[in-house]
Order: sequence, then structure tokens, then C-alpha cells
Amino acid sequence: MIKKLLPLVAALAVSFGAHAQTKLVVGASPVPHAELLEFVKPDLKAQGIDLEVKEFTDYVLPNTAVEEKQLDANFFQHQPYLTNFNKDRKTNIVAVPNGGIHVEPFGAYSKKIKAIVDLKDGAVVAIPNDPSNSGRALLLLDKHGVIKLKNSSNITSTASDIAENPKKLQFRELEAAILPRALDDVDLALINTNYALEAGLVPTSDALLLEGSESPYVNIIAARADHANDAAIQKLTEALRTDKVREFINTKYKGAIVPAF
Repeated sequence: MIKKLLPLVAALAVSFGAHAQTKLVVGASPVPHAELLEFVKPDLKAQGIDLEVKEFTDYVLPNTAVEEKQLDANFFQHQPYLTNFNKDRKTNIVAVPNGGIHVEPFGAYSKKIKAIVDLKDGAVVAIPNDPSNSGRALLLLDKHGVIKLKNSSNITSTASDIAENPKKLQFRELEAAILPRALDDVDLALINTNYALEAGLVPTSDALLLEGSESPYVNIIAARADHANDAAIQKLTEALRTDKVREFINTKYKGAIVPAF
């Protein structure tokens, strides 16, 4: 009798095993990163991946949480930011192979002027206070002739690297997340697209200056170096780099976000 039951038990074990789910916890900025993750969650579920999305509103905690093994991966940053973060914090977080998902064209916004040529002498310009994004802001201003940098290819340029500032602009470095709220107090603010979208700004119509699709700041999936090749994380990147996701990005964000695959 027992021998007759063994094949049935084995079959049941295989059946239940097929429905087992691997838990994957990923930290993300609310817009657009968490929205993209939620979009692919059903597809991952069908592949045996139970995706849990934890939202963060800053650019530090998602990385420290990965480093401290509270998250399996995160999705909020580009490589220049991650490179600087690892250098400053002595962490070992890496971009997951084939983990580039989209570009968020960086923009300059204002409530006081309608065109960049109207920027007055001595105007106050707010930029992000982290090295990679402050450099990105200055490069955008340099590209449009508002200032001139000593080296226009230096992605970590700071205000001290400005060679020419004909309007004598005053630069104020602020936490990236609060830049939209600073628009009432400054003449111009250079804002990461995820924070612009959260604040109800439409980059393609509200930005006075906007990066093109050739931007090198591709948003990536990142993980600890010893887990970057995990099967579940690879399935995540594959799910995000599909024609279905490309269509979702183009339809929902209308050029404010550009697929990078």
C-alpha cells in the first residue's frame, strides 16, 4: 500500500513545488520606478516571483537598505550616482547585468519666468546637492549656454568648475527631493524627473530646458555584487525590458521617460 502511494506523494510534491514563489523585495522611487515594478508584478508572479515593492522618497535609504540586506535590489538611480555613492559610503552595490531600463530627461523649471532667456542677472538657481546630479544640472545649463564649465564632459562638475557665469547666477544646492517645493523661492530649479512627476510637473511641457533622449543617465536595477546574477533578479530585469513595458512607458509618460532598451 505504501509503495502504491509513493508515486502519488511524489506527484503532489512536484505539483505544489510548481506553485512555490520566490520572494523578491525591491526598493524604488514612487514615480515612475514603483509604477513600472507594479506593472510587471503579475508577469513575475506567473514565473514564480513574488515581487514586493517598497517605496522610498530619497536617494540614500534605498542603497543603504540593499547594502544592509533589507532589500534584494533597488530601482531608482543611474550609474553616475551609484558610482559616487559607492565611493563615498564604501559600499559594494552594482548595476545588474542588462539592468538599464529607462532615461528620465533632467529638466529646468520655474514659476517666475516662461523662457530661459528671461532669467535675470543674479537669479537664484537651485540644483541637487549630490555630486552626480549637481554635475548633471550644470551640464544642462552649459549645453544651453546659460553658463560655461571648465570641462563640459565632467559629469561631476560643481559650482567651482564654472568658468563663465555671465548672469552672475547664485547657485543653491538642495536635497533632490525638495527641489519642487523650492520653486516658489528660487528663480530656477533643476529637478530629477521622478520628483518633477510626483509634484505634478509635466517635463515635456513645463520644463524650460530638458535633456534629450541621448542622455547617458540610464536608470538601472542595482543589487549587492554577490546577488546581481541571482535568477529572480534576472527575471525582474527581463520583465522590465519587454515590448509591453516599452509601450506602457511611451503611453503613460508621453516622452517624460524614454525607454533605454
